[in-house]
Amino acid sequence: MSNKITKQDLARSIADALGQTQEATAATVDAFLDQITQAIEDSNEVALHGFGGFKRSERAARLGRNPPTGEPVQIAAASSLTFKQAKAVKDRLNT
Repeated sequence: MSNKITKQDLARSIADALGQTQEATAATVDAFLDQITQAIEDSNEVALHGFGGFKRSERAARLGRNPPTGEPVQIAAASSLTFKQAKAVKDRLNT
């Protein structure tokens, strides 16, 4: 079973590693995530060398079925965020 690390946990860990206040580090983490989100909203890809990349993925509208009734249901188009890990991360996770 895996543990969940929250944004607050991440900020605390970074603050401890850098000897900075948790408040300042939390603001930096928030700004970092906001910049990634804004870039994705603007249809840009975000590449973090040695870690991986984020990009926007589009799914077209389609016709689905309601499982209990079998009736057709229109499923709206949607955007999502995809992440592809860098080879270095993949190698580190698989050692």
